Amino acid sequence: MSGQRMKVLVIGYVWPEPNSSAAGSRMMQLLQCFLEQGWQVDFASPAQQTDHQVDLQAIGIACHAIRLNCSSFDQFIQQMAPNIVLFDRFMMEEQFAWRVEKYLPDALRVLNTEDLHSLRDARHKLIKESNAFQPPACEPEDLHTELAVREVAAIFRSDLTLMISSVETELLIKQFHLPKSQLYTLPFMLDPVSPEQKSNRLTFAQRKDFITIGNFRHAPNWDAVLYLKQTLWPAIRQELPDARLHIYGAYPPPKATQLHNPKQGFLVQGWAEDAKQVVGQARLLLAPLRFGAGLKGKLVESMQVGTPSITTPVGAEGIAASEQWCGAVCSTDNNFIEQAVYLYQHESEWYEAQQLGDQVLDECFNQNFLKTPFIEHLINLYNKRYELRRQHFISQMLRHHSLKSTQYMAQWIEAKNKLT
Repeated sequence: MSGQRMKVLVIGYVWPEPNSSAAGSRMMQLLQCFLEQGWQVDFASPAQQTDHQVDLQAIGIACHAIRLNCSSFDQFIQQMAPNIVLFDRFMMEEQFAWRVEKYLPDALRVLNTEDLHSLRDARHKLIKESNAFQPPACEPEDLHTELAVREVAAIFRSDLTLMISSVETELLIKQFHLPKSQLYTLPFMLDPVSPEQKSNRLTFAQRKDFITIGNFRHAPNWDAVLYLKQTLWPAIRQELPDARLHIYGAYPPPKATQLHNPKQGFLVQGWAEDAKQVVGQARLLLAPLRFGAGLKGKLVESMQVGTPSITTPVGAEGIAASEQWCGAVCSTDNNFIEQAVYLYQHESEWYEAQQLGDQVLDECFNQNFLKTPFIEHLINLYNKRYELRRQHFISQMLRHHSLKSTQYMAQWIEAKNKLT
């Protein structure tokens, strides 16, 4: 199949917004990777259109609106007849994968997780219980939730699942006994930072203030903003009275904009048209993420523009070890405050942190070393899909008709909608 033109259908949970979230950027990286192979790429979603979504048709991707719990998808998938169907997040696999398997069984079914929702949810619950700066580590019983049952079942059912973090890949293998052959770790695929881009960065002296950024609809980001407002920023501001903190992010609710307070140097700016530009003007990025999962796009983007960051073990997870971090990884309030104040004032250490960020980008996220192995793996899996499906008994079991509650629920809803 490698010499033929593959057809890929991506079923998105939302329409991609690369300027709003790391998930949007990740999706665009996948789409660009497929396009670069000369493959036909279509994108379908049941979500509403948004003001911030990217114009996919402008880059040669046809867009399709599809409906939940509706047999119209059955005809759609047969007419489309893709070789590969990629489900963006497990909810889309639940909704549409059984229809793909029924009407297009030859298609390779790939799940893109973005992050493990069940891990993020388990950590959120621990934060609520402890209210600590960093929650205790998740025990097995913390992860054995109804959400995990749904998510892990979707991963088992899929021919391949893309994991953005090696930490989460290992968790699935050790905790939930996923076969390695059904998982593929694929981090952010980024263009290398050129010497010219590095030379055009603002210097330490040209930069001022702190920044934090993140989609306000993402619970870990909102929690981080609140924690900055209530606990961390007052102490940092006391040491650096002329410094300000700029808070950027898509979809700020009224409860966020009400936190805006120029006298305290706490400036809620809202949507950033160019996230890298505003991050590249700040001296430090603050990301006190107390829970979450996956890779944190804001922290990788800050490395791209040469802005060191102060974050937590959850924030740095899957990106780099603490000793390689371009700034500081902190597990306590006091350490976070101390490191933020120190690095803001010390130029030589600031440049050392910037260089560490460049090393991490080169070693971990260079698309030149990631795309070819990924495409080769995908094509190889497509060619061996029947053989691999026979080997994965749990996958067969979970796709058995007696366990297809999502299919029967969808059909029941459709029948009910017709009656009303």
